[in-house]
Amino acid sequence: MKLAFSTLGVPGMPVADVVRLAAGQGYQGVELRAHPEEPVHPGLGSAERAAVVEEFDRGGVEILTVAGYVKVAAAGEDEPVLAELAGLVELARDLGARYVRVFPGGGDQDPAESDAIAARRLGAAAPHAADLGVRILLETHDSHRGGADVARVVGTVGHEQIGALWDVMHTWLAGEEPVASHAVLAPHLGYVQVKDVASAEDTTPLALGAGVLPLRECLDTLDQDGWVCWEYEKRWYPEAARLPELLAAGREHLLRLGSPKQ
Repeated sequence: MKLAFSTLGVPGMPVADVVRLAAGQGYQGVELRAHPEEPVHPGLGSAERAAVVEEFDRGGVEILTVAGYVKVAAAGEDEPVLAELAGLVELARDLGARYVRVFPGGGDQDPAESDAIAARRLGAAAPHAADLGVRILLETHDSHRGGADVARVVGTVGHEQIGALWDVMHTWLAGEEPVASHAVLAPHLGYVQVKDVASAEDTTPLALGAGVLPLRECLDTLDQDGWVCWEYEKRWYPEAARLPELLAAGREHLLRLGSPKQ
């Protein structure tokens, strides 16, 4: 198992500090939140992008994902969505990241309509992503919370550069058992995001193992060489404990859960 954490847990932290934190706590990768309020985003110039790559290379840490906020199933014109998505794919290429994360964002549209919009846009983006060697992952989230929802869209696209990102909290909130989520996502799966929360009503981030999410059952479904990323949503819950102090114990917890059963 290869471990990463999301910079959503350390909002605004300078790149050099992120790299030192990951390397020092034994995490092989980082999921970079690509938002204008963060140090890394699509507005960076070529020299700034090269400096980010150099920092990660120096620390021996992989940039796993550029985590964008494109909503591929949202109502409206395709062109702005595709332009934003292209910018994220190009940023990922320049940073050496293998993935771009996108959200569904279908809102209250009819599910068939939001499926069709998302599949059309992802299909249109796929050739550019393939040319640049980047894979776009649709996260189990919001309007497509269940694994079956995301698999339905990604399967319709039918392109190897379009895959799925399994956020285990959202499939749990959708009422899916981990084995069921994995069964439908496995043909498309890029990697898994883990977290822990107290309940469906209180999703304030907790240390891994301190909440109710079925992390062992999720990790039991995975290959031993896959990526697992801890998405600790400190940005949205400023009262939550600081992530840096939790990373070492979180790493050990994930390694225990993910170790082969005797």
